[in-house]
Amino acid sequence: MRKTQWFDFRNFLHKPSLSSSIKPRPFRAYSFVPFSPLAMLDPTILAIGGIVLGIAIIERILERWGVIDLVDQFAKIMRFILPVTFYGALFYFFATFMF
Repeated sequence: MRKTQWFDFRNFLHKPSLSSSIKPRPFRAYSFVPFSPLAMLDPTILAIGGIVLGIAIIERILERWGVIDLVDQFAKIMRFILPVTFYGALFYFFATFMF
């Protein structure tokens, strides 16, 4: 005849282990994120590039029409806008797609 032994469920599960069987080992983890040129097809990047390209095209058209004073104003604005836009888009690209 088989004798049944009863265990208290709470005591059985919450019994602290006397020794850990797994010893943590230090290791170095490296990661590599591949760069994809297709990530530049993001709508935000394309919109920023389209706006800057549109301003440059308008500047060239105004130059052909002979409106030099307006072209000079565009050139002054573009001297400031182009670097800010470039570095802003570069930061957005790396912040969005690399992290």
